[in-house]
Amino acid sequence: MTPAADIADIAEVSTRWDSRGGTARETAKGTVVVVPKAYVYNDHGGPEVEAFADLPIPVAGPGQLTIAVRAAGVNPVDWKLRGGLRLPAAPPAVFPVVLGVEASGVVTQVGPDVNGFAVGDEVFGSAPGGGYAEYTVLTARESARKPAAVSFVAAATLPVAAATAYDGVHQLALPPGATLLIIGVGGGVGVAAAQIARHAGLTVVGTASAGKKDFVEALGVAHVEPGPDVADRVRAAASRGVDGIYDLVGGETLDDVVEVLADRSKLVTALSGASDRYGGTTVQRARDSRVLDAVAQLVVDDALDPLVTATFPLDQAPAALRAVENGHARGKIVIKVAA
Repeated sequence: MTPAADIADIAEVSTRWDSRGGTARETAKGTVVVVPKAYVYNDHGGPEVEAFADLPIPVAGPGQLTIAVRAAGVNPVDWKLRGGLRLPAAPPAVFPVVLGVEASGVVTQVGPDVNGFAVGDEVFGSAPGGGYAEYTVLTARESARKPAAVSFVAAATLPVAAATAYDGVHQLALPPGATLLIIGVGGGVGVAAAQIARHAGLTVVGTASAGKKDFVEALGVAHVEPGPDVADRVRAAASRGVDGIYDLVGGETLDDVVEVLADRSKLVTALSGASDRYGGTTVQRARDSRVLDAVAQLVVDDALDPLVTATFPLDQAPAALRAVENGHARGKIVIKVAA
């Protein structure tokens, strides 16, 4: 791997695409370096601010790992960040920003003060450097080694959706036999939460659009369509009552169904602000190595299927993001960067 400092000294004598899609440039000294390909946004806005770019290979800072990306998960937060969403405690965006927040790959550099990882490890984790790229950096404490039985594609879906699902279900701490209502069960977090909850012995009822009914029911979830009188439909589906709610949508659906929950302390929501109105709590996202190890083991044990419904090569990243942004995706969409 060529250090980022060397890439800055490139003299563009010639340009060609190498076998991985990055741009290889010949320097004045005759050496060839690879400038990784990435999909970025150059300002806040809609899809028009997105573009492909050649960027230096990122250097792992303290607490980070540089990886050669094999796959990247696509999540709603990707387009929301592009649109201007600013996460709590996050610094202002410095453009261009690489899209994506989770990735899997092979470690090429271990940053200072990082223990437990080595060059060559197959890993997955949170990607503050963006996932839609040939190289990126992961946060080491929010990363884990990929089990051999878990593919890079499957692993790339776990840091955000599956880890958030795991955190929320375990935060509720419902006993086996209890009934959990998942509001928004048809998306990536909801699909994972339903499987994790059922593995814990819970009965699951979930709201999702009519078009996702068969998909949701195949998970063993009692499907409820949102809309007028949704609370009555929830009561009919949950004959023994609802013991907990995991809200992934908020808005009118939560407003309409929260009345079915007698103990409001058993409401966990992934949306900030919703808990303030109803007395529940916002999911405490650990997403650390311990949680990632746990969700990966669930995949190994066949207790959690990431349900990747479509993969796209990196050069089709726009189509992958549109599939999620337009709300048509079932399960998880993944960008496959390399074999």
